[in-house]
Amino acid sequence: MREARFRVAGILGRGLLGALSATWRLRVESEANRLRFRRDGKAVILVFWHEQLLPLVHQMRGRGTVGLVSEHSDGEYIARVIEGMGFGTVRGSSTRGGIQGLKGLIRAARDGHDLALTPDGPRGPARSFKQGALLVAQLTGLPIIPLAAGASAAWRFNSWDGFMVPRPFADVRVAHGEPRWVDRDVGREERDLLSRELGAELNALADRLALPSPDTVER
Repeated sequence: MREARFRVAGILGRGLLGALSATWRLRVESEANRLRFRRDGKAVILVFWHEQLLPLVHQMRGRGTVGLVSEHSDGEYIARVIEGMGFGTVRGSSTRGGIQGLKGLIRAARDGHDLALTPDGPRGPARSFKQGALLVAQLTGLPIIPLAAGASAAWRFNSWDGFMVPRPFADVRVAHGEPRWVDRDVGREERDLLSRELGAELNALADRLALPSPDTVER
């Protein structure tokens, strides 16, 4: 019964997202920051706030990008949806299955897959850049590229992250930041500084694309 519920939710979720996103007018900015690595056969680590997951999953679909998904049951629903959209998944988080998730991401990076991470997930605090993405970058040597999305009209859930759902026929904009590397020999204090810098850059990108007055949906 549990497996059937996950399967049905995955099918319905992909169908709803596909129908909704088909109406969006998507514009992508500064994608050259990512594409120049792909042209050389190199992978990258894409980081973005959890609230913007929906439009960014749509924008990244079909590339074989590997995302870190929580082992919680909520994560299983997300995994079923995105796996059907051409993503790979690794299970784990900063709170549960952290080592397992880290090893899975390193394997995926070695296989040449881009990685997608939400540094404030899976439970927040919202827009708090945790160090997991920096550790992955440090161990793999891959560059971190900040990524943000905004929409001309959207709903936001009354959830810990203010989860954003662009409305039908919205203009959706996606922006890439500059790549950043994490040296293998940096310590915790330097990672703390990098976390603050990357968090500020993500906020700047997100705020530039943000809605002026989104509607809120109770959740």
